[in-house]
Amino acid sequence: MRRFFLILLLLGAAGGGAYVYQRNGGHVPGLARLTAALAPAKAKPRKIWPPAPVEVATAKTARVPVWLDGLGTVQASATVTVVPMISGPLVAIPFHEGQDVKAGQLLARIDPRPYQAALEQARAKKAQDEATLAGARGDLARYEMLAARNYASAQQAADERATVAALAAQIKADQAAIDTAATNLGYTRLLAPVAGRTGIRQIDLGNIITPASVGGLVTITTLHPIAVVFSLPQQQLPAITAAMAAGPVVVEATPQGDLRGARVLDRGRLTVLDNLVNAQTGTLKLKALFPNPHLRLWPGAFVTVRLKVKTLPHAVVVPPVAVQQGPKGPYVYVVVAKGNRKKKKFKVALRPVTLGPVTARLAVIATGLAPGERVVVNGTGALRAGKKIRIVRPPAPARPGAPATAGVDGPHALAGAGHAS
Repeated sequence: MRRFFLILLLLGAAGGGAYVYQRNGGHVPGLARLTAALAPAKAKPRKIWPPAPVEVATAKTARVPVWLDGLGTVQASATVTVVPMISGPLVAIPFHEGQDVKAGQLLARIDPRPYQAALEQARAKKAQDEATLAGARGDLARYEMLAARNYASAQQAADERATVAALAAQIKADQAAIDTAATNLGYTRLLAPVAGRTGIRQIDLGNIITPASVGGLVTITTLHPIAVVFSLPQQQLPAITAAMAAGPVVVEATPQGDLRGARVLDRGRLTVLDNLVNAQTGTLKLKALFPNPHLRLWPGAFVTVRLKVKTLPHAVVVPPVAVQQGPKGPYVYVVVAKGNRKKKKFKVALRPVTLGPVTARLAVIATGLAPGERVVVNGTGALRAGKKIRIVRPPAPARPGAPATAGVDGPHALAGAGHAS
């Protein structure tokens, strides 16, 4: 009975649906919307990104010198303040300020007359004592002869011998006085103790100069050669000692802040490595000597000192801008070519590298890169591993009367035998 009522219900629903279908001209309301809602959604078209434009450079093999840089202070190899040993008025100053003088050259004269008179007095005193000594020796000879014949006592002869010995000692004292007076007379001529350049004169002609005069007469500084004192971190001690053991260590002086060595003021050699490390700063003090023929180094000036510790004969180098820093260390984007010769496609691969010395012009790749491989130097901001790229030519500097041209590697290409500086 229940089954009969279920069949009647289904037949009624089917009839009602047929009636609605016929009444609406064969159209069921909402059916289209229901069908559209149940139909699978159409996939959106995938956007294709164009290759990223980049500039590249080729890794080269180069002979790279390794330099250590430090800040140094120029010092004269000798600095002497000319101070008199005696007092007196200045009667002559035959030099001018800023003059180059030679060792032993006359700089000034002190009035010599009092010292000449003292010398003559010492000589006269010696002559007087020599005459007295001659008389005493004659008396001694007579007293010894009389004492031998018992015409005089032995005590008289002994006293005369003592007189002769005292006068002989006096003669020696007189000679010492003569030498002192002659030395003081020589001190009236102030001579240059070293070769160098004079500074500003501290006292004028006619003034009385003494050993206590502040600043003396003038200061002489030796500029040929000249020294530079500089400091380096104590971690560089093994490299410095190894370089010194291998032979003379080359040192360059450049203007302060010039780490590229674009303008070398002078080249010299390392002469002194201090015998202790500064415990407060953890640095080593070193001294280098420069010939300074053109006087480009001046006492008191600050310069950048570049010390050459070794040379890498076959180093793989790239421009420093090619090296990127990531969470796991430095890396470069290496260009990978695919396809045939006519239709090549380029991608980039992320390559971790180990760095060697890095300068303003090149970076040494210790491991991770081979010579001849190309790396991205411009346009790395939009790159990731596997990204397609398009190699572009960087703009070449315009030259008057010549069209601007540049190769694929452009100005980022490295010379095959360049030097780091």
